[in-house]
Amino acid sequence: MKPRRALLSVWDKEGLVELGRALAAHGIALVASGGTASELAGAGLAVETVEDVTGAAEILGGRVKTLHPAIHGAILARRDQEADLADLSARSVEPIDLVVVNLYPFQDATKLGADDEAGRTELIDIGGVALLRAAAKNWRHVAVVCEPGDYVALIAELGEGGGALSEETRRRLAAKAFRLTAWYDASIAAWLSRGEAEWPERWTWGGELAGELRYGENPQQPAAVYRESAPRPDALVRVEILQGKELSYNNYLDVEAARRVARDIHALDPARASCAIVKHTIPCGAAAAKTALEAYRRALAADPVSAFGGIVALDRPVDGELAGLLAEHFLEVVYAPEFDAAARKALAKKKALRLLAGPFPEPDPGALEIRRVGGGLLVQLPNLAWLPEGDARSELEVATSVTPTEEQWRDLLFAWTVCRQVASNAIVLAKGEATIGVGGGQTNRVGAVELAIRYARELGHYPAGAALASDGFFPFPDGVERAVEAGIGAIIQPGGSRRDEEVVAVAERARIPMVFTRMRQFRH
Repeated sequence: MKPRRALLSVWDKEGLVELGRALAAHGIALVASGGTASELAGAGLAVETVEDVTGAAEILGGRVKTLHPAIHGAILARRDQEADLADLSARSVEPIDLVVVNLYPFQDATKLGADDEAGRTELIDIGGVALLRAAAKNWRHVAVVCEPGDYVALIAELGEGGGALSEETRRRLAAKAFRLTAWYDASIAAWLSRGEAEWPERWTWGGELAGELRYGENPQQPAAVYRESAPRPDALVRVEILQGKELSYNNYLDVEAARRVARDIHALDPARASCAIVKHTIPCGAAAAKTALEAYRRALAADPVSAFGGIVALDRPVDGELAGLLAEHFLEVVYAPEFDAAARKALAKKKALRLLAGPFPEPDPGALEIRRVGGGLLVQLPNLAWLPEGDARSELEVATSVTPTEEQWRDLLFAWTVCRQVASNAIVLAKGEATIGVGGGQTNRVGAVELAIRYARELGHYPAGAALASDGFFPFPDGVERAVEAGIGAIIQPGGSRRDEEVVAVAERARIPMVFTRMRQFRH
């Protein structure tokens, strides 16, 4: 198909003049709207305005410009249908064979200072979306271009094909246009749906390609990362990579997990520094301390074997001293609010180490968590509650006659906080606000208890006196019996088992406190 007439209507004027000149060089007549026409005419190109074509001036302050039969009929007419061509002829409408449109940047409303209701509403494109859909629907006869990034390839193909565009190209560009309009509409729907309590009858999510990844979880799996239309400032896809290779698929998962662990520990006591070391999305070491240096030391000491090749997240800036310690170990990623000049210098020699500087994710009640199952999606709201609001200690239920000491309370709340990021069934042992044993992903709870205790001992830690957290209730007394045998000093768990009385009795006989949260923390 050789285009003879093109319609151009773009918000983003990048590359517009160069495209116009290339089209004109192939004898393609130019029709354009508003500012697009002015830009082309200003470059000395012959251009017919939309108003000239329709015989009608734009109205409603520019809201209606191209919504006219002389435009949409020219695009939608099927060139192989005599009736369609007769309709055009009867109305003196000349076909349009190429449509170049990009949309009002609704997703950039905040950047453009239009983040209020009225401003965002005006950035909802109507005419542009209609043009793209019309051209894409008639792709067998019309080519559609929706992004400036496609101009170079379009110009090249016109040059190589003697002014013609292949069917394959028209189909590909049409698919891209429909993807764009679907994403655009999804972004608008998400904005208008804010605050709705009910699940919508139809749910859409729109994302744009942030980049292809080397591979997915395994080398044989292709993968990519997409970002939402307007990601929050604390979103991982917006974080700056200061050093090292691009993040891999597994890096993204692990960094997000590490950020959340460090964030939650920070929330317990913002005055203390927090550190989390994650491997395969599971915290293998976590700690809170007076300084970031001490928090990292203690988190690393929890399980230095698993920390090899791990992901570190810190809630404090990294200085030269801490960077020197980080440089002593093989790590994949270090995430922190910032790295000072001394830290950057100390870590520069670790060429493969990725340094990420950015904020920790703020709780977002509306951020949906999505997982795919056969033929559908599972969608849930995020788990933002793991401790009662206000004074957690006064709200939690001490199920035994023995109450926790101040030190035990700190370790219980710490272990419970880390435990919620461990795959179920999960058990976490903590001492001095640092993990010493983690048993996660087990098919029974007593096995998770035994695993956490065994790991602690193998790594040179002493379970005696430690706090134990369980993400779910103990269905039988056996898990608590194993904990008592190991000398565990205090236990925190949701409670709610039919055998709670028997479970509590084991702790009571051992004179160790047991706390009920009445809040399960499963993570599958």
